[in-house]
Amino acid sequence: MATKTWAWLTDSLHRLQPDSLPGRAGIFRIQAARGEQVSCQLGVRAAGGDEPVTVRLSCKSDSGVGVRIRRVGYVPVPHYNTPVIDGHHEGRLPGYVGDPLFEEDSLPLWPGETAAFWITIMVDRACRPGPQRVRLAADFAGRVHRYELLVDVCDVTLQQRKDFPVTHWFYADALCDYYGVEPFSDAFWPIFRRYVRNIASHGQDTLYVPVFTPPLDDVKRPTQLLKVRRRGEGLYAFDFSDVRKWIRTAAACGIRQFEFSHLFTQWGVANAIRIYHGQGADERLLWRPSTSATGKTYRTFLSQYLPALKRFLLREKIMDRCFFHLSDEPHGQAHQANYAKARAMLDDLAPWMKMMDALSEIDFARKGLVDMPIPILNTAREFLADGIPCWAYFCCGPRGKYLNRLMDTPLAKIRMSGWLFYRTGVRGFLHWGYNYWYKRKSRQMIDPFTVSDGGAAPNWAYGDTFLVYPGQAGPIDSVRWEVFAESLQDYALLQTLGVGRDDRLLSAISEYDDFPFSPSWIAAARRKLFARSR
Repeated sequence: MATKTWAWLTDSLHRLQPDSLPGRAGIFRIQAARGEQVSCQLGVRAAGGDEPVTVRLSCKSDSGVGVRIRRVGYVPVPHYNTPVIDGHHEGRLPGYVGDPLFEEDSLPLWPGETAAFWITIMVDRACRPGPQRVRLAADFAGRVHRYELLVDVCDVTLQQRKDFPVTHWFYADALCDYYGVEPFSDAFWPIFRRYVRNIASHGQDTLYVPVFTPPLDDVKRPTQLLKVRRRGEGLYAFDFSDVRKWIRTAAACGIRQFEFSHLFTQWGVANAIRIYHGQGADERLLWRPSTSATGKTYRTFLSQYLPALKRFLLREKIMDRCFFHLSDEPHGQAHQANYAKARAMLDDLAPWMKMMDALSEIDFARKGLVDMPIPILNTAREFLADGIPCWAYFCCGPRGKYLNRLMDTPLAKIRMSGWLFYRTGVRGFLHWGYNYWYKRKSRQMIDPFTVSDGGAAPNWAYGDTFLVYPGQAGPIDSVRWEVFAESLQDYALLQTLGVGRDDRLLSAISEYDDFPFSPSWIAAARRKLFARSR
């Protein structure tokens, strides 16, 4: 008896797992604006059989749309992220989660298992409104299942998102360690370029610039763009050539704004950061790690570096497109006192610098110590209620009912990111982990295809440390990264159509732990938006 096989189209907001049962066959419809990228999945399953069968997926599309096919890969996730709350986790864990998207149009389908293809539709900005057809053929070793995907292109052209910067911290050391290249060598830049193109293509418009090795998560491999030379007692010379190359390369890839590395140590603002002779090839420091944050040694250095930085930014004509950090995640009275001293020193040396930092205690903002606070999501409401403009971030938390982007976060919940940012009125979004492929507080790399918590669960969450996987030719996207990017398109669509933040369409969205996140709500809300464009 021939093996029973299934293929079915489904939306991009349900995770398919090896034991997922077949869905309904038939024509699948999806709405899109001109210039928008949308996605769906084709699930495939075999009921039984003696050995795996290779499934190949091919397609033909109308001229107004482009199609990209990728295989959804499975990665192991050993536990749910805590706390476990019914309805706020997706998948059956421990088990395998579909996340990496491989550039493959075929897959081995094992008997009794489900696999999936991720189908990305790129709608041309000049596409005529109306239905556009994508015809799919899934070939199970000669047995072909044919399906039609109907893209309803609406009479609205998606405009570029405005006034909402998005950044995920980028780790040059991870590229160097994974690909075996030296920082900022000739071999480094082509790899860097591939990753930055990926970042920009997913709606991120701001890139971290490691002028100095990012003082984040303990002592890392030196990745200092700025070449520093001591030319006498207390005198320094600076070479910005690699900083310039980083910025110009990123700008050519679509990055519009830049955030510069933190100037003081993390979690305390107690010390000067580790700055190296040259670019740190021999890890020889300019001063001891215990050097005071506001003492004479570091003040003397900053009094020369900060004017040089200002001249560089003016020459590059990017001064009005830059963000500056003082220290990451200060908290408590002792940290606040140190932060105030460091800020006073910077105000004296560089009054032109405006500071933004991830910090969640509102007193920092009330006392004017930070120009743009970035609180974690579950405290952002306090800042907004107090009339304090702010960005927002999530990292290891908050979890449970709150918005996040973890391995077990429902994909529809991730897709609500852009809607929530728009509705709440935060001014930007920051996340710490685009490509952090390390064990926590170490230089030891992990295998991202088997470890998704930096080896530090439950404190670090599964799925928090990176959004892309390292591939031989460059970044491998994740399902989470694709869905988040589409949520930023939703933000842009709301802007394009001039929807007010208090519009009745958004009335069901209350807070970061109180919002609808079903695929049906998202589809219905988008239908209502597109109806307004007619």
